[in-house]
Amino acid sequence: MGPYQIEQLDSELQQIAVDNFTFQNWSKTFKCTPELLFTPVTESQVQKVILLAKKLNKPLKAFGSGHSPSDLACSPGFMINIDKMDRLLKVDSKNHTVTVEAGMSLHTLHKVLRENGLALSNLGSISDQSIAGVMATATHGTGAHFACLSTLILDITLITADGSILYCSPKENQEVFEAARCSLGALGIITRMTLQAEPDFRLEAIQKPYKFSDVLNDWDAVIHSAEHARVWWYPHTDDCVVWRANRTTKEISRKGPTFIMENWYGFHAYQAMLNITRYSTSLIPYLTKIMFKTLHSKPVEVVDVSNKVFNFDCLFPQYVNEWAIDWKDAPDMLRRLDKFITENDLKVHFPVEIRFVDEDDVWLSPAYGRKTCYIGVIMYRPYGKAVPYKKYWKGYEDLMREYNGRPHWAKAHGQTRQNLEASYPKFHDFLRVRQQLDPNGMFLNDYLKRHVVSNDAKL
Repeated sequence: MGPYQIEQLDSELQQIAVDNFTFQNWSKTFKCTPELLFTPVTESQVQKVILLAKKLNKPLKAFGSGHSPSDLACSPGFMINIDKMDRLLKVDSKNHTVTVEAGMSLHTLHKVLRENGLALSNLGSISDQSIAGVMATATHGTGAHFACLSTLILDITLITADGSILYCSPKENQEVFEAARCSLGALGIITRMTLQAEPDFRLEAIQKPYKFSDVLNDWDAVIHSAEHARVWWYPHTDDCVVWRANRTTKEISRKGPTFIMENWYGFHAYQAMLNITRYSTSLIPYLTKIMFKTLHSKPVEVVDVSNKVFNFDCLFPQYVNEWAIDWKDAPDMLRRLDKFITENDLKVHFPVEIRFVDEDDVWLSPAYGRKTCYIGVIMYRPYGKAVPYKKYWKGYEDLMREYNGRPHWAKAHGQTRQNLEASYPKFHDFLRVRQQLDPNGMFLNDYLKRHVVSNDAKL
């Protein structure tokens, strides 16, 4: 059967359908051209799209902001974007909960929560993503006593492959709820969620330079030195920055580099210099030392509303890889990564980002059952141009496997289904629920077939 045409749709679906659409993720590392894109505004329209895909035997994938640096959202059949399903449905000020449509962006959620005196307890580095996308991949922030964002979910509503609207919570459709807290988009289209928040708060973040060897030798103390702590290591040096944030009632303030230094030098000049290093990679260690000395060798202090402190500028397109291991193993792994970089004469970009996440019970969370350290490596793509990264990635992934590493689901990685099922005690439970909800594989794509549901999977 050839591509389905808009003219073949009923009048309601024609109003929300687009052809000649090409999806490309933010980092510009993956793209696809579906037959049709649908942008529904109601659950009934989502149902109609799903039933059409079922009738025509078309694969269907949902996507949000496209920030996942992988092909997790790609589909050659139909794609659906629920960004227009972004309404606030209910606020419970007494219990600090909020129910929203799942297409709402985190940026909008912060605004909605603040208007009601609330905030999320933790966040990742950006807020461009949709709520559905963040939760589908067990996105995390940092903080020894803060688990991944999926643990904030109190209930979920999704529409399954047969068009049924399914409400899930710890008391109703419990197994589906457990699987859907990190669904990978494989169970259906999630349309609404209730989230646990807390009273609105400010954070005071203090960022200071340290010697990386000292941080590794004082690991446990660093992890617990603040409510939220993270480390940025600068490869080719013994330099790092430790960022610590705690709740505060202080007035909003900032002490640190000027706007011009951060935004012109730290973005535009840095990108230009990175582009030069594409022609002479031996310059990368020198550039790293210059950037550290210029921007990060002195303390930075910020007090602001929570989301503005949690979030950072991700700069420009990049290759990125991030895996999670038990945080007690991280110092040994990082020393070995440093040795691997040096012995193989690799020239790699800063930073190696290190974050800490409490253990949880979300079936496919990389922090399932263990206190976790996420270690992220990066190679920037100045002006969207390619840079060598595969040898670095292979060495990094090989090391992470030795520590039973679990990759961040949103990011491109080399783990097979066999690797992953050995890492996740609830992997087969997830597959069983997925098979029950989507027996014909409507919501599968190349990523899921490659990493989660291989062709020979016995379900």
